[in-house]
Amino acid sequence: MPKLLLCALALCLSLPIAVNAETLTSGVDVSHDQGPVDWAKVKGAGVDWAYAKASEGDTVGDQTFATNWPAMKSAGLTRGAYHFYVVGDSPKDQLANFTKHVTLEPGDLPPMVDVERKQHPQGRTAMIADLHEFLSLLKAHYGVTPIVYTEPAFWNANFDGSFSDYPLWVAEYGVRAPRPVTGWTGWTIWQHSESGKVLGINTPVDLDHFKGTLQDLKKLAVPGG
Repeated sequence: MPKLLLCALALCLSLPIAVNAETLTSGVDVSHDQGPVDWAKVKGAGVDWAYAKASEGDTVGDQTFATNWPAMKSAGLTRGAYHFYVVGDSPKDQLANFTKHVTLEPGDLPPMVDVERKQHPQGRTAMIADLHEFLSLLKAHYGVTPIVYTEPAFWNANFDGSFSDYPLWVAEYGVRAPRPVTGWTGWTIWQHSESGKVLGINTPVDLDHFKGTLQDLKKLAVPGG
């Protein structure tokens, strides 16, 4: 890609340009906080994949998911759905809430589980056991391995290294590389900004890098796409 075009693309997405040979594939994640999204413009801006919030805890659904989910696919984006995990809510009830909103099709990305806040008092042992149960239930239901999203300080203070079988999506901003997260030797996806600017989205938006090509990312998806 010509240097000027690469710079223009990076400016549009508010992305740092990689200075090494590592391949990074650009994505975004959204919720009702972003309001209506023009997914065709997002795709045209150079975004290859996106996640939309579907649910939270054991009862809450995101009011924009029903619109975002088909629109992402129609625009040609590789799409995924995420659940905001509520510590202390029943894993089975949280599964029922997510699956009520999300039907995955071949080619869709695995569910992402956002683990970033301790909403209710719960001991560390119980927190770890409940999250393992929820992730196992998701994997059994959809037949793909879910992705764990977290930030280093919260995870390292509350969880252990027993989740390394799940891909890591780490959130940390304003750094050249995210800090280590207990249990993983590296990250699969890095949310490197929470204040990005992307055509088609009228508010600040989370920006993400997948470590690899889009074809590499699609290897994680529901088979058959």
